[in-house]
Amino acid sequence: MRLPLLAALVACIFSWPSAAEDAALAPNPVPLPLFVEQTTSSGLSHSFTGEWEFIVGGGVASFDCNDDGKSDLFLAGGTSPSAFFLNQSPQGGDLKFVPQTSGLEMDMVTGAYPLDIDSDGIMDIVLLRVGENKVMRGLGECQFADAGKDWGFDGGDAWSTAFAATWEQGAQWPSIAIGNYIDRTQEAFPWGSCTDNWLHRAGPESFDPPLPLKPSHCALSILFTDWNRSGTPALRVSNDREYYKGGEEQLWQLKPGQPPRLYSAEDGWARLRIWGMGIASRDITGDGLPDYFLTSMADSKFQTLPNGPQTPAYSDIAWSKGLTAHSPYMGEDKRPSTGWHAQFEDVNNDGLADLFVAKGNVWDMPDFAEADPNNLLMQKADGTFVEAGQTAGMASPDHAARGAALADFNLDGLVDLVVVNRNSPSQIWRNVTKDAGHWAQLQLAQPAPNPDAIGAWIEVRQGESLQRRENFLGGGHASGQAGWIHFGLGSNPEAEVRVIWPDGTIDPWRKIAPGFSQITKGEAIETWILKP
Repeated sequence: MRLPLLAALVACIFSWPSAAEDAALAPNPVPLPLFVEQTTSSGLSHSFTGEWEFIVGGGVASFDCNDDGKSDLFLAGGTSPSAFFLNQSPQGGDLKFVPQTSGLEMDMVTGAYPLDIDSDGIMDIVLLRVGENKVMRGLGECQFADAGKDWGFDGGDAWSTAFAATWEQGAQWPSIAIGNYIDRTQEAFPWGSCTDNWLHRAGPESFDPPLPLKPSHCALSILFTDWNRSGTPALRVSNDREYYKGGEEQLWQLKPGQPPRLYSAEDGWARLRIWGMGIASRDITGDGLPDYFLTSMADSKFQTLPNGPQTPAYSDIAWSKGLTAHSPYMGEDKRPSTGWHAQFEDVNNDGLADLFVAKGNVWDMPDFAEADPNNLLMQKADGTFVEAGQTAGMASPDHAARGAALADFNLDGLVDLVVVNRNSPSQIWRNVTKDAGHWAQLQLAQPAPNPDAIGAWIEVRQGESLQRRENFLGGGHASGQAGWIHFGLGSNPEAEVRVIWPDGTIDPWRKIAPGFSQITKGEAIETWILKP
């Protein structure tokens, strides 16, 4: 523990200026983010509960299941029943959610991920559980039914904590990876008892039996990601060193028809051991490759490829970017922080992706902060980040956060925030940032299979500025999203967009209007208008 504690002390001594100070010094001040909590007034009333088997998990799924354009919410409950909430927020108004029976109500759920598994145009959902995982077929109008038997999905009987999905080349079904935690029968001595992660590969009409990914090191976040822009995603795995022996972070190579292969030092993979909790991915450095923020206990990382995509030789540049988040930035508790869900989104629409990190003590761990505020790290024009969580109003230091989602719940162009807390109520904030920039929200569509184009890359260009993001499902912590893909445009509403589709097809650059647009492969861009 000595190194994390030292890092926390260094973070206190060499602190970054506040967002307000930075904005005041800027020649062209950018809008400061502002969030207003609307948990009680929104009707979102739910808690993720549980002790030992629920110290991790606590996810939320954000997706539209009734085709009204608004993201509905599913919340994992742990020992409490999970819950579904229909989004009835008026456009541009206060957030409003109504509980609805959906067929997803069950206990022992740790996390959830929306995915159109059978490519029928109706969103399905995968539920991670302590026990048997479930694939739930969407029936339409936010109703779901267990499809495990029909789809040949073996839910197993493990402590599942992570998820990712992709479509391998030529497959009609997705390949699903499930990350599993420790052997829960070994409570007296859990260290070194990590259980196997599973790869559910696509068969001709259903899933093949799960393939164990050996070795496994207690995964808390996994992500299919095209790390080198080769067109073939690999599986990145972030592991909790609290319980493994001799393990490290992992990157698995997947090629159609071949068994997974673990990248090693011979491939250039640099060994990294952290208390890996969550993965956030975005091209922040502008080199055309995805960068990765990895949450941990104190020692969070921000990894880039300084020598290009030839080898996975990552370097950590968290300190130089201001993406440390090692210790609380407010209050008296300066012990090291514990990070969970992380996500890059542009919360003030200035054209620069910001970073949210959910924070919370694992379970009365005395060496780590108990009053641990969530982070909102705002990107500046020079590519560095500055903390704004306290002034933005979503720090919430008195709760132990786990999973989260940033999405525009009321369709006003500003990204809102929902957070699941352990053993206390979930919270939701409306983004009410004043004088925010222009924005575009995009939705991808292509013919089956993979109708939502998982694995595509979206690029938005404004003059010399170029934003890139990968359309993935996974990462974060126990929380998945589907729906609108958000880009801030800053003060200039003029922008162009192109999509690199999963099969490698590259669209030409086309003008995109601010607002909501659907991009269907091979068709004209269609402006989306909210239904009355």
